[in-house]
Amino acid sequence: MRYQAFTNDSLTMMYEAVRGALAADDAVEREGGEPKFKVRDTPDWKKHAADLEAEMLKRGMNFSVIEWHEGQEKLPFDWSGRDRVRRQ
Repeated sequence: MRYQAFTNDSLTMMYEAVRGALAADDAVEREGGEPKFKVRDTPDWKKHAADLEAEMLKRGMNFSVIEWHEGQEKLPFDWSGRDRVRRQ
């Protein structure tokens, strides 16, 4: 997508739509349901948000960064063995 072609307001609207879809999915999952948008399960959502962020930063726009870990009860990976990883 050519983000350069969009106005600042359009970029903001698209970014807030990502935030809204993520929040909606999280709310449904908290209630035990199946997320409608599958934002966390679809890598293109995160790429879309990152591309929007990059364009907004180029333009010097102010925005609140989406915190992708919010709403998750646990990390998607196990940190318990992190001290046992050997560094080369």
